[in-house]
This record gives sequence, structure tokens and C-alpha cells, in this order.
Amino acid sequence: MKIELRHMNPSPGADSEELSKVVLARFGLIPRKKDAKAGFHKLILELYERKKHSNKEKKPEIAVMTVEEMGMYAGIKRQTVYDYLRRWLMLQILKKTTFVQNGTIITGYELNGSNLENVFRKAEVIIKEHVERSIEYTKELQNEIKKEKLKLNRQAENEEELSDQS
Repeated sequence: MKIELRHMNPSPGADSEELSKVVLARFGLIPRKKDAKAGFHKLILELYERKKHSNKEKKPEIAVMTVEEMGMYAGIKRQTVYDYLRRWLMLQILKKTTFVQNGTIITGYELNGSNLENVFRKAEVIIKEHVERSIEYTKELQNEIKKEKLKLNRQAENEEELSDQS
């Protein structure tokens, strides 16, 4: 898992577009290349609007977007969407879903919650679990360093005793 969180703050009086850019950056969901033009802030806003409409109309299929549609809203190609999709799924921002429309099975993605706060709370849990596991590894590292030092000290003492006996 590679999580790249960015420190970014909105300007005073920021609109929804700027705030969406900030949120996505802080969760590591924006393109990492400086010249990338993916407009994921537009995509997240559209996914949210669809989810709201879907809940209001009680039609879950309204919330679902195909990869092609996602690319259209983000202003990128379908294959590029797949490249970024892994991070969105890993943090559980989106979930994959299928439904039948006019006798055809449609596969797409939708927000993994009823609203944006709910969705990003799930991502928060994943990031916290990752950090907690990292802290556990740090404790293990610290203990291993102590064990290795003790072992080296014992070996040095044993070698010293052997040389004194000779």
C-alpha cells in the first residue's frame, strides 16, 4: 500500500471545486505527476451528485459510473482511469458494482457511502490502521535492535573470556 498524503489547505472562502481538490490531495488521490491533467475534483463532485440523486429517487443504478464516464468527467482516457482507480478502491472511496440495464450487465463504480463525509471516514480508518501497523513495526524494530545489541555484547564477552583463558 502506498499512501501519499499531501499538505494542502483551502484559501479563505473556498468554493466546492477548491475544497474537493484539497480533500483529494490530503488523501493522496490526485495525480502524482506534475504535468498530469486529471480533474478528479470534478469526478468526485459528480459521483457525489449522482449518489444524492440515487438516494432521493431510490434507484441505486443512478449512482454508478462506468470507467468511460469517469474518464470523461476527469478529462482523461479510460486506461488512465484504471491506473488511478486502484488508490480510490484501496482507500474504499469507491466500490465496484454491477447492475442490469436493458438486459445488459453494466459494471461501474460508485461512492462507497451515502455522503462524502461517510466515504472519507472509511478512508480515515484505513489510513489509521496503516499508521498503527507501522507503529507496531517500529516497536518490533526497536526490540530487535536491543536483542541484537545484547547478542553482540554476549559474543564479545565470550570471546574475551576465551582469550583470557588462552
